[in-house]
Amino acid sequence: MGSGPMGEQDRGYSAERVYRDYFCMNGHEQNRQFSAALDSADIPELIDCPNCGQPAGLDKANPPIITKHEPYKTHLAYVKERRSDEEAIELLDEAVAAVRERRIRLAEAAAQEAAAAKSK
Repeated sequence: MGSGPMGEQDRGYSAERVYRDYFCMNGHEQNRQFSAALDSADIPELIDCPNCGQPAGLDKANPPIITKHEPYKTHLAYVKERRSDEEAIELLDEAVAAVRERRIRLAEAAAQEAAAAKSK
């Protein structure tokens, strides 16, 4: 139980590591460890900065920048990209007509039930 004075030989084999520093455009620095057995081509050149979410690269002097930042789009914004104003008006009219028709049917059914209940 626990580690004793024997040190490393009781704790097991320590794998060789390669250290890489990543830098984002906001000045955050991240140190990542990779296995030394890993091919250098398999070590990623870009990671997502855990502090700000921006891309982080290996070159401190030239951190990667986002070429275009797209703001969050709502569902309505995506719909407006796919539909013209005329199509939107047509769809809205169809939806309103369907709701009106359903309400009329429900009102008629309720009136029939009320009339049936009075006649009893």
